[in-house]
Amino acid sequence: MKIILASASPRRQELLRYITPEFEVMPADVDETLPEGVPADESAEFLAVRKAVHIAQKHPDSVVIGSDTVVIVDGEILGKPVDESDAERMLKKLSGKVHTVVTGVCLACGKRTFSFSQATDVKFYPLTDEEIREYIATGDPMDKAGAYGIQSEGCVLIEKIDGDFFAVMGLPVARLKRVMKMFTENMQ
Repeated sequence: MKIILASASPRRQELLRYITPEFEVMPADVDETLPEGVPADESAEFLAVRKAVHIAQKHPDSVVIGSDTVVIVDGEILGKPVDESDAERMLKKLSGKVHTVVTGVCLACGKRTFSFSQATDVKFYPLTDEEIREYIATGDPMDKAGAYGIQSEGCVLIEKIDGDFFAVMGLPVARLKRVMKMFTENMQ
């Protein structure tokens, strides 16, 4: 059975290779605007479903994996920063606090779907303005939800995590492997 990853994220591609070496990459070009009333902690799964279903409609005989990751602090979803000042605002908001990273995943094949969310709490060290500026200067925060990457230079900002490290990177590998096995076994 052909597997399609509905994401252009190099991190998700790297992580999916731990489960299966063979898959195609087809980024889902979908509207990522959340409808009114979707709770912050359900938003990543909502968008993962939207992405997976979009690609599955075009490839009904393939297993499509959609995923989305959000960073939530004080009830606010922090997406990817639009510019350096937005990255600075986000990092100041995360400084010294615990926030939650939620990665939503959806498997879709034809009209069948199965989705789940994996939440991980991450605590940042208190950050000085200089530390924030130095990190932004690396360019690392600009394409990442919450303006940091746990798997790259952003690792020096993090005091501790409680949960799945790989979910913070963008794909909860161990759980996804088990869900994929269940999902594909039920297809036969």
